[in-house]
Amino acid sequence: MPDQVSRILLGEGRFIPALGILLANPVSPVVATLGDFERFDAPSYAQYRERFPEIDAIPRVGAASADSFNLEQAITLQPQVALFALQGHGPSLDNTALIRRLEASGIPVVFIDFRKAPLENTLPSIEVLGQLLNQQEQAQAFSAFYREAMAQVKDALPGDIDQHPRVFLHSRVGLTDQCCETMAHGMLGNFVDEAGGRNMAKPLLPGVSGVLNPELLLSEPPEVYVATAIGSQTVPEHYRGSVALGPGTTVGFARRSLAQAIDQQKLTSLAPVRAGRAHGIWHHFYNHPFNVVAVQVFARWLYPEQTGDLDPEQTLATLFQRFQPVPLDGTYWVDLGQSNLSEGE
Repeated sequence: MPDQVSRILLGEGRFIPALGILLANPVSPVVATLGDFERFDAPSYAQYRERFPEIDAIPRVGAASADSFNLEQAITLQPQVALFALQGHGPSLDNTALIRRLEASGIPVVFIDFRKAPLENTLPSIEVLGQLLNQQEQAQAFSAFYREAMAQVKDALPGDIDQHPRVFLHSRVGLTDQCCETMAHGMLGNFVDEAGGRNMAKPLLPGVSGVLNPELLLSEPPEVYVATAIGSQTVPEHYRGSVALGPGTTVGFARRSLAQAIDQQKLTSLAPVRAGRAHGIWHHFYNHPFNVVAVQVFARWLYPEQTGDLDPEQTLATLFQRFQPVPLDGTYWVDLGQSNLSEGE
């Protein structure tokens, strides 16, 4: 590896916020990327575009998949290193022929992971980036804060949990008319266990994600319902009918979108919805180094009486203040409440 890395090829554009943990300008060393950031998380991309307008000029060497990756163009741009995911939308560990071609061209490949096993691999990934960018001190500062935030969850959870709340994660609500996509082994699925819950999809699905029949949810209802939000108030043409959360989205708009999505999915009679235990969370926590915030939020939802000292709002605010070059602006999770479904407020 070169001693000073100043030219990086990103296998996913959504790695830019991870670089933002370590660099005042995380766009400056990126010589090529895929187009997944603006496609899948347009509001966050807009934040970076406002702060770093040069982000639009970065050459795209693919759309949002490994199959779209243009190897010849990537090599021509002469990156010093390629940064790939273990698993994701861009090139990954499975693309061995591509990796060999890059390395044969003198471009070493470094792998990080915020998606496949985020609770295990977030800190090692940040540490690797710290070494790569000669930002070890900042990487250590983030790691210390992350560990403390995760320890707060363990300290807040009751020590004698007899019955772990049964949770259903409704993934990417509104993306299709089919109900109900969920996450089981991986991504946000493991966050439920970390927060002291029981992900009802795990014994039913063998992989990372899949679909559960809505009749199953009604006949064997969860105690807590969580929808993941891919919609946006600022980009309304994206994912109509979805829950809206993230940059630029207000609490009221998010709550209305959650109520409307539950109604459109015909889940208004679901037990946790009627009991006021229906919630929405920003989908992109599944592939983001700030995932510890989602764990804290889940713990608050699952054990509201025991975890009153947890403050995920402050955790997220501190992470943006200390470890992002763009400001915190928006709503990243929301509660439906018992009275909101009919009122839409």
